[in-house]
Amino acid sequence: MKILAIETSCDDTGIAIIEISDKKQETNFKVLSNIVSSQTIHQQYGGVFPMMAKREHQANLVPVLKEALQKAKLLKIQKGTSSAPATKIKNQNDNAKLKILEKILKKESDLYKNLTKFLEKYKKPFDHDQGKPVIDAIAVTHGPGLEPCLWVGVNFAKALSYFWKIPVIPVNHIEAHILVNWLKPINENSKPKIKNPKQIQNPKSKIQNLFPAVSLVVSGGHTQLILMKKIGKYKIIGETRDDAAGECFDKAAKILGLGYPGGPIISEIAFKANNPPQPIKLPRPMINSKDYDFSFSGLKTAILYAAKDNVLTEKYIEEMCTEIQQAILDVLIKKTIKAAKDFKVKTIILGGGVSANQELRKQFASKLQIVNSQINLLIPPKELSTDNALMIAIAGYFHKNKKASWKNLEANANLRVGK
Repeated sequence: MKILAIETSCDDTGIAIIEISDKKQETNFKVLSNIVSSQTIHQQYGGVFPMMAKREHQANLVPVLKEALQKAKLLKIQKGTSSAPATKIKNQNDNAKLKILEKILKKESDLYKNLTKFLEKYKKPFDHDQGKPVIDAIAVTHGPGLEPCLWVGVNFAKALSYFWKIPVIPVNHIEAHILVNWLKPINENSKPKIKNPKQIQNPKSKIQNLFPAVSLVVSGGHTQLILMKKIGKYKIIGETRDDAAGECFDKAAKILGLGYPGGPIISEIAFKANNPPQPIKLPRPMINSKDYDFSFSGLKTAILYAAKDNVLTEKYIEEMCTEIQQAILDVLIKKTIKAAKDFKVKTIILGGGVSANQELRKQFASKLQIVNSQINLLIPPKELSTDNALMIAIAGYFHKNKKASWKNLEANANLRVGK
């Protein structure tokens, strides 16, 4: 089985192609391609502008698709086109198809132009011996995220699904951040594999029983604690009441004049500072509340006032970055471990862009060893913590029985995972 996945929920344009072969004890999983095009244009503005991101997705999707198919060795030029310009439409049937494509992409005119040129020049991925498409399904992020960005990816998936006659699998972006943890670390000496969810829940299996689990999904747009009884069964037990943790990093960096995105910049400065003495003390909002919710707006305000009252010397910025990072991590770790204890979970799962933070990974592992070394900790590889299409492909695999017609696919910016 091959799945082509599309990710456009924010400012990263991603397309991945995976090949899966199911076995009794495990699922062998081969990454044929995983291409991500990040939009650096937003750095000068200190944040993502949805309509600007939409335009960038329109420009990037076809080149990224071409690169993904090429790397997967699935890109073949139509007869007679070679290096020549794209062929003209040859018959009325093709004209009718293009009219439907134009209707699907009526709000993405630039994407329509790019895609029609691509489809005229390159063959549909098709296995003539088997009499079916080489790609079995197209998985696409349909929410949550920035609505203009989501619709570009959704409409692109609909267009490909219609033209290539391949079913689509709608994927929840938050769930994908969780399920990417089922990918074993990629290295040159071992094939990537996804653990079989049925085997995970079977205590007789050699694969460790991971459920129930609590997942912390933390990014620029989300900070959620999700109770997970099994794959596909989720309940949100806590979330931010205002700013997400990643958003707090970004706004703090902007206050200090450090650029965008703020999380990696603050983390790097804190790392280089090598834990200097901290005369600065910032609040840890809601760290001792009895629930599992978060709040970072008060921390952001405290950073703003502290910065106004001090000269932003190099030393001060180092101290402030160290304290900002620690304040956010303290809340994330304490709340998650509290939830793990209260719900007696067997596993803590991290996901989202902030989970790439090295100090978060280190401190989570250290705290768990002290509190309960029996709890498993799953953290994705750093390159799969941020938005990518490979995680969408993995989630698509777990929902392979939910293939749908392109006609029923819609974007939902406020899509929730579980209740």
